[in-house]
Amino acid sequence: MKSWDWKIINKDYLRRTIERCKQRHIILPTFQQLKHPNTISYELQQKLEKIDINELHPLNLFRIHWCNDLETGRCGKINYIEIPREITGINARIIGLIGKHFPTGAHKVGATYGCLAPYLVTGRFNPDYHKAVWPSTGNYCRGGVFNSNLLSVHSVAILPEEMSQERFTWLKERGAEVYATPGCESNVKEIYDKCHELEAKSDEYLIFNQFDQFGNAIWHYEITGYTLETLFHQIKAPGERLSAYVSATGSAGTIAASDYLRIKFPLIRVLASEALQCPTLLMNGFGGHRIEGIGDKHVPWIHNVKNLDFVCAINDEYTLRVLRLFNEPAGIEFLRKSGLPDETLQNLSLLGISSICNLLSGIKLSKYYEYSQNDIIFTIFTDSVELYRSRLKEMKEMWGEYTIQQAEIDWHSIVKNQGIDYIKELSYYDKKAIHNLKYFTWVEQQGKNVEELNAQWYDNSYWEERFSIVPIWDRLIEDFNSKVLES
Repeated sequence: MKSWDWKIINKDYLRRTIERCKQRHIILPTFQQLKHPNTISYELQQKLEKIDINELHPLNLFRIHWCNDLETGRCGKINYIEIPREITGINARIIGLIGKHFPTGAHKVGATYGCLAPYLVTGRFNPDYHKAVWPSTGNYCRGGVFNSNLLSVHSVAILPEEMSQERFTWLKERGAEVYATPGCESNVKEIYDKCHELEAKSDEYLIFNQFDQFGNAIWHYEITGYTLETLFHQIKAPGERLSAYVSATGSAGTIAASDYLRIKFPLIRVLASEALQCPTLLMNGFGGHRIEGIGDKHVPWIHNVKNLDFVCAINDEYTLRVLRLFNEPAGIEFLRKSGLPDETLQNLSLLGISSICNLLSGIKLSKYYEYSQNDIIFTIFTDSVELYRSRLKEMKEMWGEYTIQQAEIDWHSIVKNQGIDYIKELSYYDKKAIHNLKYFTWVEQQGKNVEELNAQWYDNSYWEERFSIVPIWDRLIEDFNSKVLES
């Protein structure tokens, strides 16, 4: 069955899922509700006031959006921060949506809902039998396990053994079946190999591979893209324009928001960033790196490469040093000399390692195009320092105490003087060369067909079909909920 053919329903599995959700009082949010969280009912929002955002309660499914008010527990304003010019050293504004204010503390919980919900409401997943497998380089498996817990589904997490200890501890505390695969952030093939091993072992294991599940990209297209459009109209000053969207490539879910933004802002420039130690898009490179959250050494199946304008690579050591700058007391003390208020300085902890990669990439693009104070660059701050406290401890042990002198060095050499090296503006054939890399991973290794690969490049309707599926999914969700609520 084609992955986007949602007309085929397994009625037996669907009946079982409905009965299971009825017993557990589980209803599913529509994509429209997550896109417009202010439409979530007053009654439901009242209930959310009494539920912690990280509690394993099924109503937390209605918090999988960018507008959680952590003080009231209700839906509020869009969660974002702007990194001030005193820090970035550029004229353009860099503004990022905050992933920390999602359940689990990272936005990947949205991508996993985008993958799982359509399977539930079409009966393609039987929660009484199937085990939901979440192959990941970090936050995706956390989001998948969280949503699986809310829906009382057995979950399986697969992630590289060199990921931060916080991730493994969190997964085990929530009862996930955890597999640590060889290598680091960029060892994605080893994750795929473990998936194939589990599938050969039993058909109980149903793989939700973020790199080829269109629900991942569709969630960001529909919800992240719309949220950014809304935010732009809220914060723009006269004469300002939305000039760019920057996202680390990762699974190509988050960057799919740019496909939505391209429709609304045709002149926007889209930049994909990656680690210099593994510059797959920039120079067909390979290697290992330490920017957790952006697995690579391949091009995800769900990435619409034609929508790219730039690729750039960021040295992973730079992201780690800036993590210290933004979180060590000496780093904060140095930045305070710029006259920034404490609230702004405290907000810097909302940037995890890949978020800092996005920030540095935005600075690099701004300098390349000589952006002015009228240019706005949007990006995503996917998670926070809370998932990397162990990394700060490791750096302290390896590099010693962080000092104001080191903070000054790091700001001047990494942030203020970020250059336009390792950045490439893509021609038509540059994009096609990146797209063609999909063949080796997806056709040769993972069983996709070359006809669909060619359709992704030559057939303009291919991406339109996938990104227009949400109204169908929402009707299925509404019908599912009505059956769950029947007495």
